[in-house]
Amino acid sequence: TAADVLEKLAEYYPIVSDILEYRQLTKLKSTYAEGLSAFISPDGRIHGKFNQTITATGRISSADPNLQNIPVRTELGRELRKVFVPKDGYTFVDADYSQIELRVLAHMSGDEALIQAYNSAEDIHAITASAVFHVPLEEVTPQLRRNAKAVNFGIVYGISSFGLSQGLSITKKEAADFIQQYFKTFPRIKTFLDDAVKNAKAQGFCKTLFGRRRPVPELKESNFMRRQFGERVAMNAPIQGTAADIIKIAMIGVDHRLRAEGLKSRLVLQIHDELLVETALDEVEAVERILREEMEGAASMRVKLEIDMHAGASWYEAH
Repeated sequence: TAADVLEKLAEYYPIVSDILEYRQLTKLKSTYAEGLSAFISPDGRIHGKFNQTITATGRISSADPNLQNIPVRTELGRELRKVFVPKDGYTFVDADYSQIELRVLAHMSGDEALIQAYNSAEDIHAITASAVFHVPLEEVTPQLRRNAKAVNFGIVYGISSFGLSQGLSITKKEAADFIQQYFKTFPRIKTFLDDAVKNAKAQGFCKTLFGRRRPVPELKESNFMRRQFGERVAMNAPIQGTAADIIKIAMIGVDHRLRAEGLKSRLVLQIHDELLVETALDEVEAVERILREEMEGAASMRVKLEIDMHAGASWYEAH
């Protein structure tokens, strides 16, 4: 039985929680605890493979093993990151873009309300909740913020009212009302997404802010479901693809600066919007400066790129 179905049954049947926990533990043991150990090299490190040209959106992917897929959603899964430690005399510095795809959407759509929300340096999900649900900012409840967050991120992926209703456990009509109100609040986003589909149909491709193209042949298929998939691709690929372009630019900049400034520290891992640098203990300040300058300066947009950054003696501590 699918996990999402079991989760809905958990409150009625206590054994369901045990089944879900057993599945989680089995997955952690076989895929990660045992699976990762098989890839440890004689030098004590795992040397994964990173692919530039496998994903359609341009994101870097990882294999043998997939180091971009270490669990992060559960506390027990996050514990696995404790086994990843730097060599003696080093620490990890981890830098993660903050909501990069939403920031890209704000810039590419030119929606003044969303741009202003970001540039006010406030909680974007709370601001969205306040605007969409017509309540003062100080009266936004945690539930309203969660709803706004789901809409914010869902819009980037062309979420449907059905998909949103499933994610928030609300009716399809309520979800449709949320989405409609969102587009009333941020009207240029609706225009941008509609234009993205229209242009992709006319040209046969969509493209990122930097001009990298992704063909969207699904838009010309006779099958309705395939055409709908193509529409979601046309809406999302320019946003996700631009975010992928930006972090690659940042990676090149970080690597160049580390070498140009004669530092011993090196970039060891990329996890989509996150960079991990194995950092000499006497170079932490310099590495943090380089990460901030190169990541936040990787693209010039109307919304400032921002990163969250931490240092720690393991990947778990740094993240």
